[in-house]
Amino acid sequence: MDNIQRRDIFMGMDDSVDSSSKGMLQTKEKENTTSKNSSGLEKIEQGAGRVRVDDKSMINSRADVNQLVPIKYEWAWQRYVDGCANHWMPTEISMSKDIYTWKHPTELTEDERLMLKRNLGFFASSESLVANNIIFAIYKHLSNPECRQYLLRQAFEEAIHTHCFQYIVQSLGLDEGEIFNLYREIPSVHDKASWALKHTQQLDDPEFHTGSMENNRLFVKNMIALYVCMESLWFYTGFAQVLSMGRRNKMTGIAEQYQYIMRDESLHFNFGIDAVNQIRIENPTLWTDSFEKEIIQMIHEALELEVAYAYDTMPRGLLGITAPMVDEYMKYIANRRLNQLGIAEEFPNITNPFPWMSEVVDLGKEKNFFETRVTDYQTGGALDWGE
Repeated sequence: MDNIQRRDIFMGMDDSVDSSSKGMLQTKEKENTTSKNSSGLEKIEQGAGRVRVDDKSMINSRADVNQLVPIKYEWAWQRYVDGCANHWMPTEISMSKDIYTWKHPTELTEDERLMLKRNLGFFASSESLVANNIIFAIYKHLSNPECRQYLLRQAFEEAIHTHCFQYIVQSLGLDEGEIFNLYREIPSVHDKASWALKHTQQLDDPEFHTGSMENNRLFVKNMIALYVCMESLWFYTGFAQVLSMGRRNKMTGIAEQYQYIMRDESLHFNFGIDAVNQIRIENPTLWTDSFEKEIIQMIHEALELEVAYAYDTMPRGLLGITAPMVDEYMKYIANRRLNQLGIAEEFPNITNPFPWMSEVVDLGKEKNFFETRVTDYQTGGALDWGE
């Protein structure tokens, strides 16, 4: 479904639902205010009826979350299948050229070294924060088993990404404590982590349950903070920084690993946006004009934090990429994500300052962009970039 169709569906939702259907939806939403989250750890009811596909929903479901089938959301199951097909491990990629480049003082500028260390520091903590959000917040409240199946796959991929940064840091002989503690030392990295964490903390409260309209909205805001602001906005600055070096045949082993991470993240944020849109369809009174304004404000806050990070990592800019270019790139991506959420573009007359980023994705389906090795390795299935 393209972005224009998605917007039309949401804009015309009230007109397309007849009065009786509206009443049923409103009754269901009212019932949900008293529902409890289904963890899957409740007492097993002997003799209970089999799960029907119509019993399943994204949040506040009364269906048994321990039964994967019948599958209701084929898109969620397909994300899981695609993620498994795209499996990779960091140690498959050689770091020998990167080690040589890092060890020789004339191979990289001081600005490039600063960017790499701060880039690695941001990602090293962010992947753990994302995994914590999935495990302690989203998984608990997303009451659909096929979606949970994908979340388990995503959590494993976040662990692989954290492994990746440990592998890079160890290979280059960097100070592990410095890199992994950077989110508590560099202001812009700290501010981004704190902003993301506040959304997770609300949902980690033992007293928090979806069901009321207020809490349903809090849950959706958390998902947008994770999947849109973090994984599809913030992460793409880091990807562009490292992949721009790879284009110049520098640090190609790291760049190749970032290609794989970017492919994973593409599946992640597309799953998250699909999940938000499905929750919106099932809970039509959740999405109001005032709530949409809150979402747009979140996007603006995330962009402001990211521009500060761009200046912290590239105070003088690098060849082919500068902080002002990142500012424009973030707005370009934000427009696309807003479209996917059925929201009008917020930033007019914005173009992509890094068109080569699309080339990295496209070429990656056949051969590594940096020609370090063939990248169609997989454990079972075709590569999928989730675009």
